[in-house]
Amino acid sequence: MDPAGVEVPIVWRGRRARAFVPTPLAERDLTLDAATIARAARAQAAVEHGAETMPEDHAALARLLLRAEGVASSFIEGVTAPVVDVVLAELDDQGVPSAAAWVAANLTAVAGAVEEAHVGPLTVEGVCRWHRTLMTGSPTPARHVGVLRTEQGWIGGTSPLDAHLVTPPPDEVPALVGDLVAYVNRDDVDPVSQAAIAHAQFEVVHPFADGNGRVGRVLVAWILARRLALVAPPPVSARIAADVGGYGAGLVRFRTGDHDGWVRWFADAVSGAGRAQQELVAAVERLHLEWRDRLSAPRDGARRRRSDAAAWRVLTLLPRHLVLTGPTVAAELGVPSKSANAALRDLVDAGVLVEHGTRRGRGRPSRLYTSTELLGLTGASPLRA
Repeated sequence: MDPAGVEVPIVWRGRRARAFVPTPLAERDLTLDAATIARAARAQAAVEHGAETMPEDHAALARLLLRAEGVASSFIEGVTAPVVDVVLAELDDQGVPSAAAWVAANLTAVAGAVEEAHVGPLTVEGVCRWHRTLMTGSPTPARHVGVLRTEQGWIGGTSPLDAHLVTPPPDEVPALVGDLVAYVNRDDVDPVSQAAIAHAQFEVVHPFADGNGRVGRVLVAWILARRLALVAPPPVSARIAADVGGYGAGLVRFRTGDHDGWVRWFADAVSGAGRAQQELVAAVERLHLEWRDRLSAPRDGARRRRSDAAAWRVLTLLPRHLVLTGPTVAAELGVPSKSANAALRDLVDAGVLVEHGTRRGRGRPSRLYTSTELLGLTGASPLRA
């Protein structure tokens, strides 16, 4: 195995400890064996096939995929909120701090990174901008937001004296991040292996005071979107969330020099994410068919709804709008408010939508409508709490 780094002495509050400084990627032999190369190739094929299943009107499903990624990435770090609360937090223009707002910020960061991936190369400033977005609504002190850390960091434990890993001293961080960005901008490495190695190196460097796991997974989304020309990367974080133990063990393997073992684990996660993307597209199609059946069926002796009723047209707004209101429907369909509200009530009666609370405040709709079935598709089962 190649040398993955060295330990250096540090002093922490008058006591001696040792920190791990990873070897810059430009100096490591990152050659992969044949089995790993094949695993990465299969993962890339799964992602590309998943992308090809996206419909021409892909924007709504892309948003669902990005939401699944953002929710799962936050879940890995123990930041959770009901998915419907996250969706509502996205609409909250008051910026009220909450767990849901913090998860919503993760979605914003992922979406922004994917857009940037098609514009130009990555920069250190761009990574700091992701961090600034991710920390919106977090308890992290402002002096640590959007800047590389200037203090000693560690992972696990209460200090560098009992930590699982003592990350590089702060004076090593700028050069290590610069090396990482240079590696990320290469195009002579296969995309899946590049994403795996870049993410693992990022986690070892731990360049920020907080939020490193989520920024590191945004980096994965950026690389896959850029290298594979994706409008929405597969929800890799959802696969990681299903095996957090394997994820942590894989990162340790990378740090101890077994980059092959880590890339193989990561490639399997990417393959699963590619399949999950295909399943999401199929699940949304099935939901639309089920909704049409429910809307067609008489309920409580009521007449079958006319095919030109506004309720049928509202179905076309899902999943583009995960939260519907009377004003939204009226504006989108060009119908009177009375007709829009009646259509929403029809969909509630048909079991397609549920009225999910209110938004209070001047100029805000008093009633919100969501599809719990649709929201349930935005993540793996542990994310639906």
